Amino acid sequence: MEDVESIEAFYKRKFDWMPDNIKNEIGHFNVFKHKPLVGDYNKNLTYQKRDYYKITLLFDNAIIHYADKIIDIKKPALIFSNPQIPYAWDNVNDLQNGYFCIFNKHFFQQFGNLNQYPVFQPTGNHVFELTNEQLETATQIFVRMLDDISSEYVFKYDALRNLIFELLHLVMKSQPITLFDHKKINSAQRIATLFLELLERQFPIDENHPSVSLRSASDFASQLNVHVNHLNRVVKEITEKTTTQIISERILQESKKSTT
Repeated sequence: MEDVESIEAFYKRKFDWMPDNIKNEIGHFNVFKHKPLVGDYNKNLTYQKRDYYKITLLFDNAIIHYADKIIDIKKPALIFSNPQIPYAWDNVNDLQNGYFCIFNKHFFQQFGNLNQYPVFQPTGNHVFELTNEQLETATQIFVRMLDDISSEYVFKYDALRNLIFELLHLVMKSQPITLFDHKKINSAQRIATLFLELLERQFPIDENHPSVSLRSASDFASQLNVHVNHLNRVVKEITEKTTTQIISERILQESKKSTT
């Protein structure tokens, strides 16, 4: 198994073909409507990282293994996946209905930092079950994506970036936001996010990463060049869990996967 699935490997696995424009100066974007897949293509998605972003509008049930969480989706939902966190899908139904889009980091290189949004941060929510009104809005956005990408409009990729932001704000508006001092929360969030990213880089455990090298709060503090007490304080503030608790839970979750 590859440690990280490339966007090229995605096309090979999913469609057995490669688009001509997969590497260009504006980055890569594509959008799809889910189609029935059979045989070798109808397999559960392997637990690993990908080097691309993915936003999925799912109409059916599914179970997602997302970092240290197992999420059972029973309603239509929007799912936000990013290169920092490994994930896997278990299809509950034989057919999956909905839409999804994929894009790499270069697609937004000069158009904003996606990682500032909670849906793409290790500490944020990544799965959002939708109301009927939200589902209708999200579906219309994906239909517009399909229309735009097949058009000859010169600035269609700018329009597609705007549609991605519409999906982000659709779910973020429905989430309660706790207000903190802006400077303080930015600093704490940055350190906590770096800690969680370092933790996730050690997984999945396989032939490429046979062991976990960072196991204690002190190990992570040393890597991040911060005092261990400061790391513990900001991680607790942002995640409401201790550093040791997060590390232990993540290692335990990985050990359960390796024995199944």
